[in-house]
Amino acid sequence: MKTIGDPIFAKDAGGALLSRIGTIFFRTPGLVTKRGVHAMQRMWWIESLNAMREAEGLPPLTEAEESEELAQSADLIFTEDYVLIRPDPDHMDLAFKADEELQKLVNKRKIRFLNTHAAKVRNALRARGENWRMARAPISQDDMKRIVEESRVAIDHENIYFYNQAVGTRYITAGGYTIVSQLPADEFRAQVKETVSLLKKRNRMGHPEVDLFPTTTPIDVKNAMKALDVDALGDAELKAATDKIALDWRMSLPAELREESVENFDWRNAMCALVTAGPNETNASDQELIQGISPEFFRQIEWLPGARVDRGEVIFDPLWDEFNRTRDPELAALCDFRVRNIIFGLMRLFSDVEFINVGRIARSLARRPIEGSRHGSVYVVQCKTAVSDEVRLFLLRFQKWGVAEHLDEGKDLTQAMIEANEYSDYILDRRLMCRQLGMNLPSRVGIATFPETYHGHNEYNGTTVRAFAYARHYIPGTASDKIPPARFRNPAFALAFAWLMGQAAAYDLIVGRRSTETKENLFDKNYEVVQFGDDGLPVRVVVTDHAGSFVNYLHTFEDSVVPYANVIRRREKFVTDKAAFANAYITAFERTLADAQAKYRERRRAFEDLFVHRPFDAAGSGAYRWAKTLERLDRCDPKSVAAVLKSAIELA
Repeated sequence: MKTIGDPIFAKDAGGALLSRIGTIFFRTPGLVTKRGVHAMQRMWWIESLNAMREAEGLPPLTEAEESEELAQSADLIFTEDYVLIRPDPDHMDLAFKADEELQKLVNKRKIRFLNTHAAKVRNALRARGENWRMARAPISQDDMKRIVEESRVAIDHENIYFYNQAVGTRYITAGGYTIVSQLPADEFRAQVKETVSLLKKRNRMGHPEVDLFPTTTPIDVKNAMKALDVDALGDAELKAATDKIALDWRMSLPAELREESVENFDWRNAMCALVTAGPNETNASDQELIQGISPEFFRQIEWLPGARVDRGEVIFDPLWDEFNRTRDPELAALCDFRVRNIIFGLMRLFSDVEFINVGRIARSLARRPIEGSRHGSVYVVQCKTAVSDEVRLFLLRFQKWGVAEHLDEGKDLTQAMIEANEYSDYILDRRLMCRQLGMNLPSRVGIATFPETYHGHNEYNGTTVRAFAYARHYIPGTASDKIPPARFRNPAFALAFAWLMGQAAAYDLIVGRRSTETKENLFDKNYEVVQFGDDGLPVRVVVTDHAGSFVNYLHTFEDSVVPYANVIRRREKFVTDKAAFANAYITAFERTLADAQAKYRERRRAFEDLFVHRPFDAAGSGAYRWAKTLERLDRCDPKSVAAVLKSAIELA
């Protein structure tokens, strides 16, 4: 390939890149990195080709040939770490040609695509199984909170801005203005003057010095603030003018962004996205990659290299070959063998797959992850088949105790296989138990097994073993603990939520759901997904995972119900009628517990004979836990249990 200019990533004596842009050509293969702008690079390329032709005794390129040379090209931008391809969304074939040619010069890990805000660009990459090349890097929920809180800065006055270090912009929120509005007159005037002045300016990188949050705030609000003549207004006039702007600003805010707190997932996610965005942004958002995904997944999916499907044939990403060759530790973090096994397994079963993208959730999505619990075993699979226009999304959770885990305990292969199989049965038995008692679980769950090479200290190191996984479709909705606090200010929303959560709490108590490791109550901490009707009000709660069920099967309901008061405690400051909110929750709880008890008493045989074929062991077999659960349900007094719950709520 003919090159005009310095090699990609070449630097001067001071360590600065010699060129920040490039243009790659395909009709006559070549690359121009000479400093300038893209239009100049194209001009230099034509001049170079004509000089070559003249040396060979050939006439210059015709106008049509020049046009073809320029049409068959792609713009590049160079950063310290990446080559960024700027694709024309209507000509993605050229972007992919550029990608293939650049991989001869630069590692694929160092090549990214711009314009991922365009659906055509995202869809083209997605169809190649390359979500990983445009998704933003995952950040833990604790890190997101820290990033937002640490981004708070002052300039010359109050600590009211959120600072993006990459682009140099400071963002002020409506809540920030509330702080300013409470200052003494002279301090208020100085702060408003600072903000108004910087709203009109741009920094040396061309970005606003100060901007309003969110960036979708109506331009009329921003212009009104810019137009303030602070020095010409008296104290009362200035306060009245800014209060009017602030009111319009607040009225324009989406409901989910009105509660300014890192505990409000929507607000935190939006602010985190803003203060971590960089120049030449190459990253697509979670919502852009998966339409309608709930805020709990924000920056939690780590999309990984997999494979593309070309005319029915699966072609694994070349990074896999590089990893097998080099065992590069950086690649080891990207090349997850479970991803390869998932894709391989799907292609063995289905012949009409058009594309597959696989990501992993490396951290728990729970509001308070259980310390010591195992994570990194949940995968998100996005795929499309030829028989449907729908892009399907499902979650794959690997069994916590599989053959490999039992081998790690020092057991022999036969015993490890037996115990892994038994645990798989136990998981599915518990799912049936939960459904029988009334818990609203996903309607379908599939079980799959994948061959994996065991790597451990057991003598079976290197042996191929089976890993068990459970697949379910993504459940649309919002996890109960991630619902924006502002929504509870609507009395109809609050009462509908309380009623549905009261019902779900009763079933959760009946099945004794607790953390296996800490015995901590798990209710309202991630697994309960609230779904909404056309009017925006809650219509149902789906429990996405029955993890931890039947851990607590010996204690009475009265001894176990107190933690369920937290559903009300956490939200009572946001509702307009606390008494009605609590009463709806308690009433739904009591009625559901009583209904479940009546259903069992009416159809005892349907319950008691369900697991008679399973081993009955007082040490804690599934059948034994089932029997103790039914016994506890039969003996309980729903009114008494509800009274304990009510007292726990009132005590708060």
